[in-house]
Amino acid sequence: AGYTAYCPSKAAVDLLGKTLAAEWGGSQIRVNVIAPTVFRSELTEWMYADDEKGRATREAMFARIPLKRFAEPEDFVGALVYLLSDASTFMTGQVLYLDGGYTAC
Repeated sequence: AGYTAYCPSKAAVDLLGKTLAAEWGGSQIRVNVIAPTVFRSELTEWMYADDEKGRATREAMFARIPLKRFAEPEDFVGALVYLLSDASTFMTGQVLYLDGGYTAC
């Protein structure tokens, strides 16, 4: 429940990134999408709480994340640094999943 707008909006962002990459590639503008899973933020702080709801949420999520942890802001920053560096100059139109293996399962 509650995913009717959420899931299509995520797909729309992925496809927008691919479309912009195709349209702007001729101008040497690269467009990629970062698709993170849960990472520590004000919005998700309750998931880290040492209470019944936090523990139950972590247990359910970690059962589906092979690395058995949520992302930290540093994980997100590392991906940004890569995408902004010369190491990714031939990368465009991609979705970079930062999900601890969640989409691999």
